[in-house]
Amino acid sequence: MDNKEKYFQALKADNGHLDEIDLGESVNIDEESTRKIISLLLSEHKIEYVVNGACNYRFISKKLND
Repeated sequence: MDNKEKYFQALKADNGHLDEIDLGESVNIDEESTRKIISLLLSEHKIEYVVNGACNYRFISKKLND
């Protein structure tokens, strides 16, 4: 599993408990790489910026009709 997918799965499971940098570190991804991954996920519309507990991002769930 690549770091982007590992981070995305961790973000889904964490549900806003850790901030985005601490979440990356919890899966052994450094801060710079975490920021790059967040940029990629935002550009792919897999996550969105919102205040979600400690974390400022959450995954976007796909609707069944999409």
